[in-house]
Amino acid sequence: MWWFTQGLCFLPVFLVVWSSSTFIVSYVIALFRRDVDVLFPYISDTGANPPESCIFGLMTFVSACAGIATIYGRFKFVEKLNEETRVVSPRLNKAALVLGMLACLGMCVVATFQETTVTAVHDAGALLFFATGVLYIFLQSAISYHLFPYGSSMAVCRARLAVAVIALLAFFPTVICAFFVKQKDLHRDAESKDYPFHVASAVCEWIVAFSFVCFFLTYIDDFKLFTLRVKTEMG
Repeated sequence: MWWFTQGLCFLPVFLVVWSSSTFIVSYVIALFRRDVDVLFPYISDTGANPPESCIFGLMTFVSACAGIATIYGRFKFVEKLNEETRVVSPRLNKAALVLGMLACLGMCVVATFQETTVTAVHDAGALLFFATGVLYIFLQSAISYHLFPYGSSMAVCRARLAVAVIALLAFFPTVICAFFVKQKDLHRDAESKDYPFHVASAVCEWIVAFSFVCFFLTYIDDFKLFTLRVKTEMG
């Protein structure tokens, strides 16, 4: 049996591969069309103009759907483990589920409203995605420690916490420095006073985004251990 066919392993694998491809493909197309600078564009800058905006929107929406499935799968896995161990508060597990779903909603908003058309809504969706996403991976890190040794290994628990800390440290510069960026053009003027703020914000944004990707990468071994089935009951 191929390793990626074990349990629900294909869910986090698909999410990681597809999300990474979303960022890279839209960046390469935007770069090829010279819509963005080679260095330090915002992720949303790479999906601002057609045709890359169409590809970015579609791929981001698919990532959000894959994220919903993966987050729900993780929720049910923890719930099942907790039936026997009783080491994780059900409220904590449900809170993580809600935060994860809100992050996916933020992704859908980002995919639907382009940066250059409805800026306020796009920025609100991005803030929702990043803020709830960081909280989600912190809660899942805490859940992982509570479940040890019934869930993941201690090495995986530590890796998840390290990724969560990196995402948190990068989140604040992403948001704070963005407030000082006045340039709205996709081609940034390196001589402008706000360019250093743009660089700091953009670099940290990429770090946060790929921190999420790395975090879901740690789900792969866990998802080999279980499957989900739909049960129909007639009343």
